[in-house]
Amino acid sequence: MDAEVFKTLLQFIYTDSLPLVEEATTAEKLLFAADRYRLDKLKLACEEALCRHVSMDSVVVTLVLAERHSCPVLRGACMRFLSSPGNLEAVVASDGFDLLKTGSPSALLQLVVNKVMRQEQ
Repeated sequence: MDAEVFKTLLQFIYTDSLPLVEEATTAEKLLFAADRYRLDKLKLACEEALCRHVSMDSVVVTLVLAERHSCPVLRGACMRFLSSPGNLEAVVASDGFDLLKTGSPSALLQLVVNKVMRQEQ
């Protein structure tokens, strides 16, 4: 754990005040620590911060992170992003698809099922 994350973690533990987390990289590291030490309030704040950073470049890595750390809010944001027209197709055509297959197969299955169901309507 790097010094900045450790400092933020201690600040939260001692003050119970949520830090302002703007950078996605910091939010990811802090989410990992919050999950490890079962700091649910901090974990949720990190999820919400990461939701603001979901993009085509980050969605697969963020979804895998959400799956690994049981983050339903973050997972939902990623799934909604991937369900938008053209986004899933773009991921399938990218290098991120292999990571999605191995890192989050249940999410991939759900996305495919949802897409098929929408096409049948």
